[in-house]
Amino acid sequence: MDAKTSAVAAGTLAVVGAAVGYVIARRKAKYESKALKLNSRNNKDNPVAEYIQSHLQPLHPAQEKLIKITDSVPRRRMLSDSLEMQLIHNVLMSMGAKKTIDVGVYTGFSALTVALAIPDDGKVVACDITMDYPKYGVPVWKEAGVDHKIDLRIAPAVESLQKMLDGGEEGTYDFMFIDADKSNYDNYYELGLKLLRPGGLMALDNMLWGGQVMDQSVNDKDTIALRAMNDKIAKDDRVNATHRVPHFGDMMSAKMKYTRRV
Repeated sequence: MDAKTSAVAAGTLAVVGAAVGYVIARRKAKYESKALKLNSRNNKDNPVAEYIQSHLQPLHPAQEKLIKITDSVPRRRMLSDSLEMQLIHNVLMSMGAKKTIDVGVYTGFSALTVALAIPDDGKVVACDITMDYPKYGVPVWKEAGVDHKIDLRIAPAVESLQKMLDGGEEGTYDFMFIDADKSNYDNYYELGLKLLRPGGLMALDNMLWGGQVMDQSVNDKDTIALRAMNDKIAKDDRVNATHRVPHFGDMMSAKMKYTRRV
């Protein structure tokens, strides 16, 4: 959940397997100056993002409050992009999503957004390894009246997802958002494909990783993991994938085929 600079040629949302999936990524490093021009997290300095935001329905007051709270929280750049969250909110409402998963909670903005989009008897299984950051969002979830929808599980996400499978929940979820440790993206992806129903939606953040996935001279652990995920999804015949034009978020989406291959 790093280097989230929504921008021109930034942000990739990948959809996968048993579900429609999105991969949102952002370009940083040498691409960062271009990215900041369209960064919807800094609308005051970004006329394009400000214009887009002004022509959309306003954020929920709880979303606005959590954004302000997160401004003073360490690693604030890990906050999910508001325009992308609005897109996910609308998609989930359109598809009638009810059972969802959020891997990598941070201060809870993505979990809040999803909870606001699903019905009162819907569920967000929110997975994180620590309460250090989710603790900021929990009171806001309650104020928004959606805390009963959010099942916060503090444990390694791989363990939480596997327990869900062991509990007989395979193929029962509509949506999954992944914005966590990059080295485990493949594990989350595979477990997610089992948990998501055919035609469901998966969103993976940071898939461009500031453009570093394209630079073969960059070979740190996270970049290698994300580069491998991009290659894998492109060849994965369990899903149908596509990329949004690289403006205002460069979103890649993939929809899981309804007929599973054995």
